[in-house]
Amino acid sequence: MTEPKTNRNYKDSVFTLLFSEKNNLLELYNAIRNTNYGNDTDIRITTLEDVLFMERINDISFVIEGKLVVLIEHQSTVNPNMPLKMLIYMGRNYEKIIDKDGLYSTKKMFIPKPEFIVLYNGVDECPDKQVLKFSDMFIEPLEESIANLELVVNVYNINKGRNEEMATRSEKLKGYEFFIYLIREYLKAGMDRYAAISRAVADCIRQNVLKDFLEKHGSEVHNMVFGEWNWDDAKRVWQREAREDGREEILDLLKKGYTLADIENHLRKQTSSATA
Repeated sequence: MTEPKTNRNYKDSVFTLLFSEKNNLLELYNAIRNTNYGNDTDIRITTLEDVLFMERINDISFVIEGKLVVLIEHQSTVNPNMPLKMLIYMGRNYEKIIDKDGLYSTKKMFIPKPEFIVLYNGVDECPDKQVLKFSDMFIEPLEESIANLELVVNVYNINKGRNEEMATRSEKLKGYEFFIYLIREYLKAGMDRYAAISRAVADCIRQNVLKDFLEKHGSEVHNMVFGEWNWDDAKRVWQREAREDGREEILDLLKKGYTLADIENHLRKQTSSATA
């Protein structure tokens, strides 16, 4: 069988395809927050169709019971810059759902309360749960007890075997974890990526794991995973090259007489510009 070319322009991941369906999304949110919203719950998906990161859309956002929830699946690396990304997503989402004329009204507007969740399933070590704060990214240390602007992101590790209690509350989440686990195990066993994904799809269907979803979207799922993981590999290469270039830059700065503090500030400003 001819291996397809990597799709670097796809607009969904398997995660967004699976959990953009209302009932699946409710099930997932109930599992994360240990709530019990029923299928009759008013929920409105507000995912930004034009917010691109590295040529792809990877977020799900929705309004439920007066809360604006921005849900991101982070594929491959622990990203300490998620609070800044979430801040950008939050502003775009509010632009989408509010009455802009109300901004000029003398009456107070009431808006959904934001909530920020990251579900991590990369291969790097990550605790079951961690909290990322926007204020931790400030160049100057926070002197006040309360930041003038704060944003808190809860990060959950959803790899197989992590946060197991959460997984037991969502059949779809548990199935998704198992599907990704199978692909990685087959890759470790020496299968090429195309074959590993194909076998994982077939085995999940045979074991009644995400069966309806995979039977309906099988080839689409295959191409998404294949394209996404190749894209993640490409990003890792760029990051490694950037680190190598950074070391050369540091040597040049030292030769020019820069202090370590000057170099640290210089690199921090570069990082801030790159992630803005």
